[in-house]
Amino acid sequence: MAFTPLPGTRAPVRVWTDPYDIEPQAAQQLRNIGALPWVEGVAVMPDVHFGKGATVGSVIAMRQAVSPAAVGVDIGCGMSAVRTSLTEADLPDDLAGLRSAIEATIPVGFARRDDPVDPRRVRGLEQRGWADFWARFDTLDERVAPLRTRAQQQMGTLGGGNHFIEVCLESGGPDAGRVWLMLHSGSRNIGKELAERHMSVARRLPHNVGLPDRDLAVFLAGTPEMDAYRRDLWWAQEYARRNRAVMLALLCGVVRDAFPHVGFDEPISCHHNYVAEETYAGVDVLVTRKGAIRAGAGDLGIIPGSMGTGSYIVRGKGNEDAYCSASHGAGRRMSRGQAKRTFSTADLVAQTAGVECRKDAGVLDEIPAAYKDITQVMAQQEDLVEVVAHLKQVVCVKG
Repeated sequence: MAFTPLPGTRAPVRVWTDPYDIEPQAAQQLRNIGALPWVEGVAVMPDVHFGKGATVGSVIAMRQAVSPAAVGVDIGCGMSAVRTSLTEADLPDDLAGLRSAIEATIPVGFARRDDPVDPRRVRGLEQRGWADFWARFDTLDERVAPLRTRAQQQMGTLGGGNHFIEVCLESGGPDAGRVWLMLHSGSRNIGKELAERHMSVARRLPHNVGLPDRDLAVFLAGTPEMDAYRRDLWWAQEYARRNRAVMLALLCGVVRDAFPHVGFDEPISCHHNYVAEETYAGVDVLVTRKGAIRAGAGDLGIIPGSMGTGSYIVRGKGNEDAYCSASHGAGRRMSRGQAKRTFSTADLVAQTAGVECRKDAGVLDEIPAAYKDITQVMAQQEDLVEVVAHLKQVVCVKG
């Protein structure tokens, strides 16, 4: 579908869904964003929903400014995936053992590692830059210094909430039945700590007095506060990228142990909570994607659904009206609390039939029905991406 303009905003707000389907709170957030004097434009993805300060599923282009709330608290959160040489016929009928092996190798939830990851001991993991990366921790906001050990122990861990590890099968096409590995995670607690500290600083700056929402407070280019935020932001984005790389290498190791003949293609990786310097119509802007991926012409990306509905590998079409972006997933249609009040574990069992996964009250808030219809979300962004592969999970590990 083509975009629909959201009326009543100073800067253009282009919506890739029916504006009447946007919850009132989220629609007001979008109008608040469009009113900011630094905003060049906003692209609203079909998975849009209410978030803190800025909506999830929003792409915001600003001149000489950036809002930490438009990035989100899990800086660098994103997806990684790799196609294997395995097919469905290679997998055992009972996948419980494979799920258990993954859970034994990669800590989930609040768990962390007793010993930090040594990249030299992880087969297939990039070896360059690790010493410099950790050395840069000492340049971060001094208030996070006590979190260094925790950050090191959480490198290569999944976390909880909507983060997951999956084994998937490709649906349809010449490669139907091909096995893929996929995961979703971010910068763990250290990214959240950095984000919240900078959001607090931004709210107190005098140029943010009088904003329609103080959570949309911005940093301005050329200021010490902006320099400090971008320094910490880039490090947290790199932490998230490396965190996913470690987990994907470990996941490949689990699969290699079970299937020694396996081969792997080049991995795909994309952030969906981050900032990038980009240029549109000759204007240099800082683009924040909060719950959105970059979909430049030819860019490969990953758009997951819920834990029972499957995911998509996509190729970007480079639509500049959307700042070369696409949705980051299905997007929630229910809050976690509402999902727990609405559904039972019996509903969860029914909606995840055929998937080897947790089916208990601890993941009830992640039930597929709490999310939007991923097929509809994909249909609404046909001018943003083309589908390369449709995947359906057979194993799903949640935190």
